Amino acid sequence: MDKEQLHDARTNPDFIKYLEETREDAIATKNISALYEVLDSLLILDLDEEKVNSVYQNILKIAFDEVQNIINDNRKLTLEGDDLFYVRAFYEHAIEKWSYENFEGARELIFVLSNILEDELLEDALKAHIIALAVNTNLDSFYEDDVNLESANEDEKYGYFITEFNYDLKEYLELNKKTLSEEYEKLKHLLEN
Repeated sequence: MDKEQLHDARTNPDFIKYLEETREDAIATKNISALYEVLDSLLILDLDEEKVNSVYQNILKIAFDEVQNIINDNRKLTLEGDDLFYVRAFYEHAIEKWSYENFEGARELIFVLSNILEDELLEDALKAHIIALAVNTNLDSFYEDDVNLESANEDEKYGYFITEFNYDLKEYLELNKKTLSEEYEKLKHLLEN
């Protein structure tokens, strides 16, 4: 969207009404994909920050409730349908914690996520995150040193996640298997019950 299109969307009462109705309906029906549509629109249009935060909090509540149900049902999350949005919410919350240098909180969320996923590529990528968090690497350093910013995964479903690194991921995980094993021992209690 160019500046004119953004301005038109921001000032279009029908579009603003549509967003508000979609937001209210999505909250009432716990429709996470519709809430993400609203959130992404609010962010692109740089609209009311309070509303952005409210939508995000609803997304987190729905995602955490659903993930708890999935864990209780002994199922795994995929990157299909609403599961993708649950994974995205969990991941974004972990990255947010990491950005505030809450290494433990971020590590716990990413650990749980890596163990309830049914996607080898993302699961391995999350293990690289855990290794960085285990030594309290700040997020900026992780981006600068580990993440391949020039490369992007071709598969759209990975667009919300860091999956491309400046090293061979399988080799890196093999070199750091002791750290991963220690982290698993420390955090496995999070997977119980």
